[in-house]
Amino acid sequence: MTQLSFSDAEHAGKRKRTRREVFLEEMERVVPWPALLALIEPPYPKAGRGRHPYALATMLRIHLLQQWYALSDPAMEEALYEIASMRQFAGLSLLEAIPDETMILNFRHLLERHHLAERLFEAVNRYLHGQGLLLRQGTIVDATIINAPSSTKNSAGTRDPEMRSTKKGQQWFFGMKAHIGVDRDSGFVHTVVATAANVADVTQATRLLHGGEEEVYADAGYSGADRHAEVKGKRLAWHIAGRRSRIKALSAGELRHISEFIEHLIAKVHARVEHPFRVIKRQFGYMKVRYRGLAKNAGQLNILFALSNLWMARKRLLAMPGKMRPVNGKQGSKCAIFA
Repeated sequence: MTQLSFSDAEHAGKRKRTRREVFLEEMERVVPWPALLALIEPPYPKAGRGRHPYALATMLRIHLLQQWYALSDPAMEEALYEIASMRQFAGLSLLEAIPDETMILNFRHLLERHHLAERLFEAVNRYLHGQGLLLRQGTIVDATIINAPSSTKNSAGTRDPEMRSTKKGQQWFFGMKAHIGVDRDSGFVHTVVATAANVADVTQATRLLHGGEEEVYADAGYSGADRHAEVKGKRLAWHIAGRRSRIKALSAGELRHISEFIEHLIAKVHARVEHPFRVIKRQFGYMKVRYRGLAKNAGQLNILFALSNLWMARKRLLAMPGKMRPVNGKQGSKCAIFA
């Protein structure tokens, strides 16, 4: 156990628990640490090879803190010095060296080089499936626009060449799109695809299916997806919302009443796909892309949606007796074990 500094000891002895402390304690207990660490451990630098690395568990925890609180590398380093609860969650103390922004950046680059973000996302979903929380019988598909900086006042003097402009309603946006496939029953994200903002939603519909679903729900932007060659011959029940103009064109009467009722039922199920978007945008503060290029931002999206799945599942996971607990029962321990 890391020795506590006077500042950390004073923080541990206070009575009131902040919302950040409650949140981090919950995440300590629900994140499947052994599965995630096992994926990163093979390519992670060993002691004696160049700069001495920090403990893998510490760097993973710092990386997750970045995602939860939308912190840049320099801001994350400063937060570790200033915020005791974050420092304890990472298993650090002011009596020892704190990872600097370069170390934090290098860890993210390690995940990018080995395409580990996608594998971490899959590991979280396997864990949830093993707990009986991811059912995979129906899929809801949708997409959201993530803004990117449109200014050219940067070192390159250009906008990100992989981002594009698109018009939604009467407003123009510049950035990328996050396309997701969501489990109909649990509301958890099972598939993530990142594209430029000008890519039509319907073109990505089949990429968001895992292949085992029986029903697919989508809004009017996916009209015609059920006629794509990739899904022909498959036993899939497509529930795609009709365009509002078509419903309004119907004359008042029983046909219009039935059509509106069906649209209401589809919308009621489809609304569940908005929950993960709300979590990453409002709960985690992911309102604008942080990196240049689709690949880096796609990796971050996979981590964010993995964490959103755990956040939405936390109450049910915590209610399961003896599933997971922190080592020694203390917040901020460097790893967790299965009970």
